[in-house]
Amino acid sequence: MSDKVVIIGGGPGGYEAAHVAAQLGAEVTIVDSDGVGGSAVLTDCVPSKTLIATAEVMSELAGSAELGVSFLDNEGDAAHSIKVDLARVNARVKQLAADQSSDIARRLERDGVRLVSGRGRLDGTGRVVATLADGGEETIEADAVLVATGAAPRTLPTAQPDGERILTWEQVYDLTEVPTSMIVVGSGVTGAEFASAYMNLGIPVTLVSSRDRVLPGEDADAAGVLEEVLKRRGMNVLSKSRMESVTRSGGTVTVTLTDGRTVEGSHCILALGSVPNTADMGLEEAGVILKDGGFVNVDRVSRTSARGVYSAGDCTGVLMLASVAAMQGRIAMWHFLGDTVHPLDLKKVSSNVFTAPEIATVGWSQQAVDSGEMQAEVVMLPLSGNPRAKMQGVRDGFVKLFCRPGTGIVVGGVVVGPRASELIHPLSLAVAESLTADQLAQAFTVYPSMSGSVAEAARRLHRF
Repeated sequence: MSDKVVIIGGGPGGYEAAHVAAQLGAEVTIVDSDGVGGSAVLTDCVPSKTLIATAEVMSELAGSAELGVSFLDNEGDAAHSIKVDLARVNARVKQLAADQSSDIARRLERDGVRLVSGRGRLDGTGRVVATLADGGEETIEADAVLVATGAAPRTLPTAQPDGERILTWEQVYDLTEVPTSMIVVGSGVTGAEFASAYMNLGIPVTLVSSRDRVLPGEDADAAGVLEEVLKRRGMNVLSKSRMESVTRSGGTVTVTLTDGRTVEGSHCILALGSVPNTADMGLEEAGVILKDGGFVNVDRVSRTSARGVYSAGDCTGVLMLASVAAMQGRIAMWHFLGDTVHPLDLKKVSSNVFTAPEIATVGWSQQAVDSGEMQAEVVMLPLSGNPRAKMQGVRDGFVKLFCRPGTGIVVGGVVVGPRASELIHPLSLAVAESLTADQLAQAFTVYPSMSGSVAEAARRLHRF
């Protein structure tokens, strides 16, 4: 008889786990209330990166004069502005998200995965009770349960979204008119990405940061480059400025800071972090230990404290990336169904901040090196010397490598620049496979290419 697997949540942690479980012969059911693909596909990663793709085009067009490209109006005179049709942009964003969700659903159905539209909870006896979208209820037998319910934008009593001018990052795609000015509260990854995107769409942006710099959790050199670029391009960055409240009066939004200052704009995006979707699911009653904030406590193979119950994705708070959620889900199924499994290793995770320029990282960090947690040699090579960068008018960015003294094994890296999300891949392979800087340096790169700077940085770490 096949093992019965029930997955609560249809995001990356859930649907990738379902594919693995189905491949290994399990009978798989996904109980999902928000739409297949979860927030990653419907309201977060796919929509935001689609919006950012449009912003990238705007940014490239704005800098095209340096490359000898000019735009003329119908009279043959030079055009002085580029405008975005936000209604069309957001319509495309939502259509792409819906199409991606449909594609995922078709793949699941092709694999024999049963999809149940409803909200799932544990009943404490190894079964899942689904409150169906049509108001009914279904009890589903399960040999193993995977909780992959994701997380939702955090709000505060003094900063409540209205869905029109005070917005979470999930609500921005309903905008049809271009804001006259945008305030972004929060300078973490989400806040920085939206602030960068809307600025590149031609909208005046004020970024309110409670910390002394943007992206406080990222490489300090990388964050410094980004902040300098944002300010140079006209963004108003308010550092060490903590939000007290956000209010609206007609068409004006006012952000009041704790020191009494106020900032006004037409719209405001709240990027205040996330809260897990774990309430009222019967988790604690079933023996699942929750951490502070309600996140599910899991080990490196995605097990919770309750027998037969696994968890994956943002609801675990491990590392809020779609790629990590997907891997946690796969690992859970490999473990439960007895396949070869390697525990999650966060030091091999590559991540990217989709600002302009992008910031990509993998492995050990500069902070770990500076604190003595990791002994490593470091080299940082500016992209401004790269021939392809010169051709494309790129001046901002760098490649940074960390390798172990003596062995030369690459243990980490940072890339700042256009398409850093693509350039980080050779460094991810080097970290994952414990390659040395010499091995990385001796692999051929195309000339001219941005990736040439990765090899050049590695060559500078060569020791006799």
